[in-house]
Amino acid sequence: MTIGELKHRITLQTLEAIVNENGFEEEQWIDFKTLWASIKNLHGREYFQAATVQKENTVKFIIRYLPGIDTSMKILFKDKHYNITSIDNIRYENRFIEIKALEVDSLG
Repeated sequence: MTIGELKHRITLQTLEAIVNENGFEEEQWIDFKTLWASIKNLHGREYFQAATVQKENTVKFIIRYLPGIDTSMKILFKDKHYNITSIDNIRYENRFIEIKALEVDSLG
């Protein structure tokens, strides 16, 4: 993986409690970090394994290492939301992270 392959902009979002204008707390997705990523669809064996558990809309995002990412976050890419299903610090080198995420349909 080279830095030049990270050519797509994605935004990591976290769910936070925000106090609205009426003084009530409500949960909202807040931008955590916007960064560059390489994006790939699953193919071959990975695709068929995902299809067996109805996760065929899974996408692989590869980003530079960033501490603090967890599976409670969402990814926003091209006006689509993706729930993070797994995070892999590639070879534990703290250089790149592979994130597998499932596309959320428009109904939530």
